[in-house]
Amino acid sequence: MNKLLNKLSENARFTEEELAAMLGMTAEEVKAQISAFEDKGIVRGYKAIIDWENLDNQRVTALIEIRVTPTMGAGFEGVARQIMRMEEVESVYLMSGGYDLSVTLSGRTFQEVAMFVAKRLAPIDGVVSTATHFVLRRYKEMGVDICDEPADDRGPVSL
Repeated sequence: MNKLLNKLSENARFTEEELAAMLGMTAEEVKAQISAFEDKGIVRGYKAIIDWENLDNQRVTALIEIRVTPTMGAGFEGVARQIMRMEEVESVYLMSGGYDLSVTLSGRTFQEVAMFVAKRLAPIDGVVSTATHFVLRRYKEMGVDICDEPADDRGPVSL
């Protein structure tokens, strides 16, 4: 079961026949297991990993730290659910450490992202503060190398 999930997370475009051959199963067993994973909510979706920097249209990604005042009985859930329903938001995580929620979102410009934070995130009841960090370059996304530049094999230089 975990082997099948590992293969799916490695490449969701493997065919049922390819997965069956890799795992010593039949294609029908693979199909049934994947359907069961989807029905149980274990597999939530399939996405392509896009290198947006290779396209002409610019895209800005931001990681936003949010400090929240938890509410009685709901904790951080109310604020997290309110944020996750926003179309621009790509991910929301409850964190340990110096802030409570981590939010990832993308926009067309730095200003668009900044205005989203100022006008939509910061005013939410329970949000105490935000800190926005803009992604300057992606090297790896969901386990896939995004950076195409060859590695520098020259080693360290000492003087």
